[in-house]
Amino acid sequence: MFDVKWIRANPEAFDKSLQRRGVQPQSANVIALDDARKATVLQLNEWQGTRNASSKQIGQAKAQGDEEKAQALLKEVADLKGKVQAGEETERQQTAELNELLAGLPNLLHDDVPDGADENDNVELRKFSEPRQFNFAPKEHYELGEQLGQMDFEIAAKIAGSRFVVLKSDLARLERALGQYMLDLHTGEHGFTEVVAPLLVRSEALFGTGQLPKFSEDAFQTTDDRWLIPTSEVSLTNLVRETMLSKEELPLRFTSLTPCFRSEAGSAGRDTRGMLRQHQFYKVEMVAVTTPDKSSDEHERMLGCAEAVMKGLDIPYRVMRLCSGDMGATMMRTFDIEAWMPGQDAYREISSVSVAGDYQARRMEARYRDENGKPQFVHTLNGSGVATGRALIAVMENYQQEDGSIAIPKVLQPYMGGKTEIASSK
Repeated sequence: MFDVKWIRANPEAFDKSLQRRGVQPQSANVIALDDARKATVLQLNEWQGTRNASSKQIGQAKAQGDEEKAQALLKEVADLKGKVQAGEETERQQTAELNELLAGLPNLLHDDVPDGADENDNVELRKFSEPRQFNFAPKEHYELGEQLGQMDFEIAAKIAGSRFVVLKSDLARLERALGQYMLDLHTGEHGFTEVVAPLLVRSEALFGTGQLPKFSEDAFQTTDDRWLIPTSEVSLTNLVRETMLSKEELPLRFTSLTPCFRSEAGSAGRDTRGMLRQHQFYKVEMVAVTTPDKSSDEHERMLGCAEAVMKGLDIPYRVMRLCSGDMGATMMRTFDIEAWMPGQDAYREISSVSVAGDYQARRMEARYRDENGKPQFVHTLNGSGVATGRALIAVMENYQQEDGSIAIPKVLQPYMGGKTEIASSK
């Protein structure tokens, strides 16, 4: 999770980054645990050395006919064996305690992440396009969808409970069209490789990307210790787990369209109407794996890829630099893209693009050999490219017409069989 040698050399910087996230300083605890573990290892080495030397002397004593000395050495070796076994157990416990502490700590923040408490302290970087001026009162997506007879929350609740939706007819096709448009854009123009990966993953995969152990309540677990992915970041990033890559292979860029599953723990009372915050939703994900010196440039590139989706759809948006208090725990730096939602009269997040540095790579043992052949940890990045359900909301609200129909953006019309609008199917 972290390089303990780096923490020893930079305790103040380590603690300062944690404090910016509202976490108490931990460098002293880390160093103390590591000191104790090292002392145990040193003692074990001494015992092992003495035991090995004594074992050799037993044979020599027997050869010289000194049975008394041989028996004394045998007792000494037996005593040392017990000490070594107890010491090894102590070392395992100390290592586990140190790893547990490190595994629960958030990533270090990039230097240019602004300080702040929550989303109100995020910094706007730029805007694209001005919101459309309607000559009627724009509706929210769920009002439009229900009026069209193609969005049903009531039947979804009967099937699965709250925070689910049933889409029908052209709205179902429109969400599929959005996903296909994004995949075609990212694979055809942005150099990503499309991947179909598991939706069910082992605990080790969620640990690798940082959702476990701290955020287990946000995910759904099966009875056989598998988890439904909260995002395909988990599957795509773990494609390089426990691997040794060559520098020439990098960067690797993956994209996937998958359903995602989230418990929405802690979101009670937030966005209870409509599709904005669901237990099941679709998203096109982008993941990149690169060298440390290229990760910052890759971050900007991935942000541009996500922005290209929004520009193609011609939906007004703004780019936000997230502050320290609004950052995901596993990420060093995050940019959010927020789409304008006329029905809500607000910008809402539609994509997050983040760089994790080597935080996830250390958890996954994902490395590459540098130009000198020395193993180094890769840097990983991920971003929504974008969330198709939220993109559907943005299209519906921005392209709504006074009679309740939805104009279809030009880039999506080929995926919709040439249709230019969605009218009521009631």
